[in-house]
Amino acid sequence: MVEPEVLEESGEKMSKKAAKKRAATLKKRLYRKKEREEATSSSSSLPEDESFSSNYGDVTPKSAAGRSWREAVEGKELTDVSYLVEEILGSEVSLRGRVHNHRLVAKILFVILRESGFTVQCVVEEARVGTSMLNFVKQLSHESVVELIGLVSLPKKPLTATSQQVEIHVTKMYCLSRSLLNLPLAVVDAARSEADIEKSVKDGKPAARVLQDTRLNNRPLDLRTPANQALFRIQCHVQIAFREFLLSKGFLEIHTPKLMAGSSEGGSAVFRLDYKGQPACLAQSPQLHKQMAICGDMRRVFEVGPVFRAEDSFTHRHLCEFVGLDVEMEIRMHYSEIMDLVGDLFPFIFTKIEERCPKELESVRRQYPFHSLKFLPQTLRLTFAEGIQMLKEAGEEVDPLGDLNTESEKKLGQLVLEKYKTEFYMLHRYPSAVRPFYTMPCEDDSNYSNSFDVFIRGEEIISGAQRIHDPELLEKRARECGIDVKTISTYIDAFRYGAPPHGGFGAGLERVVMLLCALNNIRKTSLFPRDPKRLAP
Repeated sequence: MVEPEVLEESGEKMSKKAAKKRAATLKKRLYRKKEREEATSSSSSLPEDESFSSNYGDVTPKSAAGRSWREAVEGKELTDVSYLVEEILGSEVSLRGRVHNHRLVAKILFVILRESGFTVQCVVEEARVGTSMLNFVKQLSHESVVELIGLVSLPKKPLTATSQQVEIHVTKMYCLSRSLLNLPLAVVDAARSEADIEKSVKDGKPAARVLQDTRLNNRPLDLRTPANQALFRIQCHVQIAFREFLLSKGFLEIHTPKLMAGSSEGGSAVFRLDYKGQPACLAQSPQLHKQMAICGDMRRVFEVGPVFRAEDSFTHRHLCEFVGLDVEMEIRMHYSEIMDLVGDLFPFIFTKIEERCPKELESVRRQYPFHSLKFLPQTLRLTFAEGIQMLKEAGEEVDPLGDLNTESEKKLGQLVLEKYKTEFYMLHRYPSAVRPFYTMPCEDDSNYSNSFDVFIRGEEIISGAQRIHDPELLEKRARECGIDVKTISTYIDAFRYGAPPHGGFGAGLERVVMLLCALNNIRKTSLFPRDPKRLAP
């Protein structure tokens, strides 16, 4: 279509309708041009303290502000809040963290910056940074992620509300991500100890108590508390010490499949699924495959990996998914060799945690007070019959060929602590009827087995035993326990090719940390717990 302007220049006359339409179009174009010019002029003429400046503002990766922020911090390596000490007084540092809290005193804003459980006081002075920057920082919501630049200084008075005893005089601050103004829980409330809550009630100013479901429903917020930050660092170091000790003893770390054709423990407590048209389940234990590794002449193996149990356990110490610490080893003379290993391994772990995580243990104690675990240089070892006798003498009724329930375990733990002064001990020669099908019966009495459990603070953390390495006996025991032998035929066949005597044990990482820190619920030591009612977040 030919434009009206061209028609006019060629000498042709325009209709009134066309002329009117042309005038309206030109007017609209001029108006839009004027808007753009005014916007540009307004932005460039704004005082620095009313637009994004080189000193403060909200930033996003794609925004002009984002580019200004990157220019402002270019070359500034971030310093961890935990590294802020008096030795670097006068240094200019760049920090990143969350706005934990802030308060305004006269024309000075005190901002508590938090990073992974460590906190530092940051001072924003109106006289130094201007009114607009002060107002910008003042309206930042708690838990927003910020980055700042400032000078490390010594406060006039010792600080009691922060982990670091220096303060930062802020010159620049940028908000990288704003948090919602109204959060489902406040980190300061989630970090409060039960003792502090009780004291607040007595003082007539009851503080908020964050319940477990609220915590777990909003786990990313709950994980920000100092105690949780510490707990999962302790958990990490338990794994490190576990690996460190076993590697020093000639063990090999392996990884076994978590998809299986049949159950590994017997019974119905498995998560069943369809595997490309075949019935399958999630592994209840790496038991069968770590034994097969021994049959493959690996001699000493261990694994740190997920374990799945579909049992309807609503207790304080059970989960449907947890991290297993599993060991399997060749036996040279007697199954007591496995107990010897356990008796050295766990005291090694306990000692390393005390040495390597003193600050983390203190952070946990501030919210969940507990005393250090009591254990002997030579781990106490009792037979199951001896444990039953101790309970009977204390007036407890216990089945001598049955398993111990939670109450009996705790009672026995109290009796052992009183008599032997230890909270870590072993009970061995368990009744065969309460052990898995692959457990080797005792030679002198088949009613008992070459098996053991280990206890911390009156609760079981380890179950171990010598395994049956004779295929005929193994097949017989599997049938007696109601297991379809066809589903574990490859496992049993592994022993038909020749298998050395062997045994091992398994522990739950979350339970070890829970009992080490004397916590009241295993969900506190699971990053994102899975129990019969919880599949999210």
